[in-house]
Amino acid sequence: MQKKLFLGYKLRRLREQRGLTQASLAKTLELSPSYLNQLENNQRPLTLPVLMRIAAIFELELSAFLEDEDSRLVSDLREALADPLFAGAPLTAAELRSVVGSSPELARRVLSLHQAYQKLHERVQSLADSLSNREQGDSFAGPQFPYEEVRDYFHYCNNYIGPLDEAAERLWDTEKIHSGSLLNELAAYLKRRHDVRVKIVADEAGETAMRSYDATTGTLRLSALLTSSSRAFHMANQIALLEFGDQIDELVDQAKFSSEDARSICRVGLANYFAGALVLPYRAFAAQARALRHDVEQLQSRFSASFEQVCHRLSTLQRPGARGLPFYFVRVDMAGNITKRHSATRFHFARFGGACPLWNVHEAFAQPGKILVQFAQMPDRTAYISIARTVTKRGGAYLKPSRQFAVGLGCEASHAPELVYAAGIDITDMKAAVPIGVNCRLCERTDCQQRAFPPIGSELRVNEHHRSFVPYLFNPPDTRSG
Repeated sequence: MQKKLFLGYKLRRLREQRGLTQASLAKTLELSPSYLNQLENNQRPLTLPVLMRIAAIFELELSAFLEDEDSRLVSDLREALADPLFAGAPLTAAELRSVVGSSPELARRVLSLHQAYQKLHERVQSLADSLSNREQGDSFAGPQFPYEEVRDYFHYCNNYIGPLDEAAERLWDTEKIHSGSLLNELAAYLKRRHDVRVKIVADEAGETAMRSYDATTGTLRLSALLTSSSRAFHMANQIALLEFGDQIDELVDQAKFSSEDARSICRVGLANYFAGALVLPYRAFAAQARALRHDVEQLQSRFSASFEQVCHRLSTLQRPGARGLPFYFVRVDMAGNITKRHSATRFHFARFGGACPLWNVHEAFAQPGKILVQFAQMPDRTAYISIARTVTKRGGAYLKPSRQFAVGLGCEASHAPELVYAAGIDITDMKAAVPIGVNCRLCERTDCQQRAFPPIGSELRVNEHHRSFVPYLFNPPDTRSG
């Protein structure tokens, strides 16, 4: 039996984005206004002829319109509602999809409210710790919340910011920039267009800035500790701020952040996005990625970029009409903290808590500089080809140790023919796949020996006369089919 498509909220959002009334769109689609109203309110399913007309009129890829773009919202909502704060039986996946399908904006507001609760809870705990230790200060102010808000902004934009990506590519084409001479050409452009001189400075006076711009003298100072790829990135970042500041401000205004801190952080993030899009221009980079079967090291050589820059850029290739392979990208520190994350796939990251210990991104620290490949499967039975490798940020002195991170990149195993790292892997043999999850608090696997604690909502089974290799025995949370 063919699945009925209830995508009314997408149709309504698309119509509102184009500034159309129901009557005008109904006329264009050759439908009655009442029928269109029923479609938008999910009272009737979308039929194939109507879908084809929508795709033609709005110049959309049908697959892009049909893809489950709100699955990440469902996943985030499921994790938030697993908090003990929300009493009662867990909502089923069908119930969560219904909520998101009916009102995605309401789901986002619930997530924002839960984040605010988490922030307040952390403040109270920090304050209690400070009082118990008889320490004073305002360290409990909790600066992480604005960063999380901005992270969610990029997450729900699918990490693709069209206006900036296209502006960066136009600049690359207009100036006829070449990857082989990127540093010189960007420096020359800054001088010619903005009268800005680039100066490489040594870390002699304890200076900690990678980049520092002095508008009065028109000088952009870059640390001598930066690699050539990082210098190019920071020059491109300065071009974004000088030349596309108004466009960045407009995007920030549209995002409607809750604080000025979040607005400022997003400005930095958008300037960074432009920089990445300028040093790795969309069409040229996407074409080479396909031709090289997404071999990160070869792409590094072709575009004079770092391993991390290439991995991050691969996760942003989601331009409508010219989408690249859907990748997830993550950067983790040695303590397991996720410092960067994005997924254009069904792979979701936990908003709270750590990541699955069986994921190869943790193993990368044991073999620095080596690319590790993993064939893994999530609890929803989706399989992934994942790579992980460490990257090092130089400290520059004996008393300033280098920082080390692990970068992870992966895509669904169904794309294996387009991925060089799938060589030699039998993606049909699910027994060979490593069973991973989002994190322990959300994973319902009952046989994982690496489990740190049982999942939220589960019922523990404790037997003092029986000791299992599995750390926690439990009955899975309510799995009603709904």
